[in-house]
Amino acid sequence: MPTKIRLQRHGKKRYAYFHVVVADARAPRDGKFIEKLGTYNPNDNPATIDISFDRALHWVKEGAQPTDTVRALLSYKGIMHKDHLDRGVLKGALTQDQADKKFEAWLKEKETKVDGKKDSLAKAASELEKTRLAAETESKKKKAAEILVKSSEMAAAAEADIAKAEKANENAPAAEDDTEVSTTEEATTETEAITEAPAEETKAEEVKDAVTEQAAPAEEKTEELVAEETPVVEEEKKEEAAPEDSAEEPKAEDSKEEAPAEETEETPVAEATEEKSEVEEEKKAEE
Repeated sequence: MPTKIRLQRHGKKRYAYFHVVVADARAPRDGKFIEKLGTYNPNDNPATIDISFDRALHWVKEGAQPTDTVRALLSYKGIMHKDHLDRGVLKGALTQDQADKKFEAWLKEKETKVDGKKDSLAKAASELEKTRLAAETESKKKKAAEILVKSSEMAAAAEADIAKAEKANENAPAAEDDTEVSTTEEATTETEAITEAPAEETKAEEVKDAVTEQAAPAEEKTEELVAEETPVVEEEKKEEAAPEDSAEEPKAEDSKEEAPAEETEETPVAEATEEKSEVEEEKKAEE
């Protein structure tokens, strides 16, 4: 029965690990197997290989054919080199002691290589961590500097606002003084207008007094005329029996006497209107 040493897939998608098994060549990949020799996990760095050295060497000596990947794993663990030395002992090319010394020297050299690789990987990881931390610190410093700049700008803006407010507060009393001056000027103008108004009223009163004084003689004259007319009326009543010619003559005389009275009444009124017009023209000229 042809046997093979191959990998059997396990795990999940994109994170697979494998079992190293001895199985019939006709069996499916993940099917029935004869013996499990170990595990292989390529997801780690370096990859973890855990194989039973003695059992794997036994199956290799029995003639089980490893696949390419499993051959690389066995050579990495030294199983294929041990099989090569044992064949040399069987052929008589080497003694068992010489074969064992060579294998121990090979193992030490392999271990140093593996340890050096692990150290280099660890150093690379530490350097990457340092660079990452340095980048983070630089970014933090940049952010802090930007924050300081922004805070300084905001502080400067706040100081400018405060200065503007102080200037406004300083200018406010000056504006109040200007308003007080304007109010005082308005008050003075109002007082002047008030003082001018009584003066105009006094002038108007004087004009009215002058008009009334001029109108008083006219009224006295009209009263005298009325007093003169009353006896004429009485005489007319007494002479009702007289002829019409005699009645018409006194009526004509009465009309003659009334005409000068009317003229006397009209003259003071015309003078008063003329004086009023003159006073109005003087007011307009003063304005």
